[in-house]
Amino acid sequence: MTWRSTILTLFPEMFPGPLAHSLAGRALKDGKWSLETIDIRDFAHDKHQTVDDTCVGGGAGMVLKADIVDAALTHACNQYPHEPPALIYLTPRGEPLRQSRVRSFMQDHPTGCILLCGRYEGVDDRVIEKWREERGLLEISIGDYILSGGEIAALTFMDACVRLLPGVVNKQESLESESFELDLLEFPQYTKPQIWQGKVVPEILLSGDHKKIAAWRHKQAEQITEVRRPDLWQAYLTKHPSGQR
Repeated sequence: MTWRSTILTLFPEMFPGPLAHSLAGRALKDGKWSLETIDIRDFAHDKHQTVDDTCVGGGAGMVLKADIVDAALTHACNQYPHEPPALIYLTPRGEPLRQSRVRSFMQDHPTGCILLCGRYEGVDDRVIEKWREERGLLEISIGDYILSGGEIAALTFMDACVRLLPGVVNKQESLESESFELDLLEFPQYTKPQIWQGKVVPEILLSGDHKKIAAWRHKQAEQITEVRRPDLWQAYLTKHPSGQR
């Protein structure tokens, strides 16, 4: 079964962008997932393809119109006549995207997703409220910063999802040991040569003792997480009290 993604955007030419390359790109060519873009401007009513208007109540910037976005979402959902996909609006006010959320999302929505990319000051909240109530639309944020629109956020979200599809990342061990999969930042990685500019690969990694190597790597991951991401460290301790030193 192909995992389908449909993107509602004012800039369809931004896709697939970086997702046409590397692991995601190969998986796209192999049919493990598919990508369709829908231009929100196609649902405008006038010859100028107007999709936005001024903010009611005053304020800077423009807002995407409810009727235009609603028509685009309806069209997108009609492309999935059987099992409806997840609906996601990429917005700074959404639920923070974490690896655990990506995993649960892929388990709960194996058929794919429809992503709505906002622009300007966002989308008229009435259409978001309607689709949240009727179809369970989710609001997702990829971080606490401001982007010009939801397209880059959509690319980020899809890349995280596509990596979890069967056969995209060849070694399951690689997936399981990556950052955030164990609620920790990744441990340090090394390759040849053993000595580079006077810096030596840690001796434990050359021992051949896989149990000791695993323990060392886990300890390194704990130490790095505690120093660099206290928020993750506290969350990790909640799940793994034995990590407390």
